Amino acid sequence: MDQQPSDEPTPLAPEWSTCLDSFERGLKARRVADRTVRAYMSDMNGLAIWATESGLGPYDIGARELRRHVAVLAAEGLAPSTVARRLASFRAFFGSLTVSGAAVPNPAELLSAPRRTRHLPDVLRRDEIVALLERIPAVTPLDLRDRAIFETAYAGGLRAAELVDLNVESLLFDDECVRVEGKGGKTRVVPLGEPAFKALTSWLDRGRGGLVEAGESALFVSRTGRRLSTSDIRRRLNGWVAKAGLPPGTHPHALRHSFATHLLEGGADLRAIQELLGHSSISTTQIYTRVEAERLRSAYNSAHPRA
Repeated sequence: MDQQPSDEPTPLAPEWSTCLDSFERGLKARRVADRTVRAYMSDMNGLAIWATESGLGPYDIGARELRRHVAVLAAEGLAPSTVARRLASFRAFFGSLTVSGAAVPNPAELLSAPRRTRHLPDVLRRDEIVALLERIPAVTPLDLRDRAIFETAYAGGLRAAELVDLNVESLLFDDECVRVEGKGGKTRVVPLGEPAFKALTSWLDRGRGGLVEAGESALFVSRTGRRLSTSDIRRRLNGWVAKAGLPPGTHPHALRHSFATHLLEGGADLRAIQELLGHSSISTTQIYTRVEAERLRSAYNSAHPRA
């Protein structure tokens, strides 16, 4: 009788399990963000399964073997951005083997990431931002919370994950600033301005106290008093976007992109925008100069007689 293929996952070779456990401990010891740790481990688990099925241990992987694996990923239809992220995970893992004392070169350093199509970030116009925020009434506790969330997101350029990680003590009322825990455990202090702090004060005075459970430190909580998740932020934004008549699919990161673009339009220095966003590299922030260039080119093409 023919044996049916098993749906059970391929058990990793012991050497892979040992190295992956060590890699994960190292990431956590360096206080790498939980989301990043999960992404790295997921990527590495895929490589480890492929290598185990190919009879290869961690120290058998060279640039040639890694190219074979990347070719498999591309053949499976993975987007170039996903392949590039996996290469970043591979570089981190094999780099950790070198640091741990194993005399092996990092094979991932010899591979080039696939070219990615660079899309300009989604940016809302200033009038669209106003339409969105003004559409949220300051009536019910949940309305007060949502107004405070999205005022804060736009005023400070915060990521959704940074919003849900905020605690009440993150707010610096005297300076009208907020202390933000960004990627990689990096802390930055971001000014918010009067409208955002007015919305936050209304939420704290008239909304949060009726929802929060004793001992909960989260700034933004659900109707049951628990800390919100990033999916909660996306879902609430989708509802208000629809009510404001804005383009469907507008995501929380669009508020961050709009924050940076509007600062640049107003004459803010690119280095200052980099610090406010918490970017480790100025090259990441430079995408907003392309947004501004596209806006100026569009204005030129529509207005100049010899465009």
